[in-house]
Amino acid sequence: MAGPRRDTRGIVEARELFSRVRFRRREPAPALRPYLEHYWLIDWDLPEPYASHVVPHPCVNIVFQRYGGEPPWGEVAGIGLELFTQKLEGEGRVCGVQFRPGGYRPFAPERPVADWTGRRVPIADALPGTDPVTASAAICDPDDEDTRVAALDAFLLGLAPEPDPQSLHAMELVDRVRGDRTIRRVAQLAEAEGLSARSLQRLFAAYVGVGPKWVILRYRIHEALERAESSEDPQTAPDWAALAAELGYSDQAHLVRDFTATVGVPPTAYARPLGF
Repeated sequence: MAGPRRDTRGIVEARELFSRVRFRRREPAPALRPYLEHYWLIDWDLPEPYASHVVPHPCVNIVFQRYGGEPPWGEVAGIGLELFTQKLEGEGRVCGVQFRPGGYRPFAPERPVADWTGRRVPIADALPGTDPVTASAAICDPDDEDTRVAALDAFLLGLAPEPDPQSLHAMELVDRVRGDRTIRRVAQLAEAEGLSARSLQRLFAAYVGVGPKWVILRYRIHEALERAESSEDPQTAPDWAALAAELGYSDQAHLVRDFTATVGVPPTAYARPLGF
């Protein structure tokens, strides 16, 4: 692992969000890096409410959060299938764990990851035997960022993840989809791996939480979203027809439909105020 990602893929109106909150990514302890993308930390003190929007990655997250003077609490967030919106107001803090796609199952091997998809579940329900009250306070209360990161490390190491070859295989497959734009169909990925499409579907359901087709399509939308995010000047706006072809869409209209359904506005309008 080469340190936390530095891109903003999936964050809608990333510049606007970063102007209102303090957002950081931090690297976990070495023993956890095979399973995790990164930790993500957000603090805010807002004079007026603000709604953040994220197009979810194919990742499970554990999220510890504190809003105003309320006690901190935690939840396991399975892969979100729709645009995620969170209203932020007053003062608050979130300390999140983003697992690699396929990396959560070793921490909770009793159930397939698909059981958590589209759900946000209290930690005590998803990870029996943990002490979420103590963990939430240890992670959210300190003002020192390094102390919070150390508390996240301690919580996850306490779950004693066991290496799982199938989990590793799933992580490798998703990494391949994310990094190789030529992979555009499930049958193509299955053939390259010497698997049947059905076997690939079962592996993804058990260890990723969504099917390989969903992962392929989601990474396409993340790519298009990042291109749109960087094109405020119409003079440098992407060639959407060319991008659609590059991402494996049959035509520009198909890309526009997927983008609009996921983000809420068509890509050509994205650089303008969204009106959320």
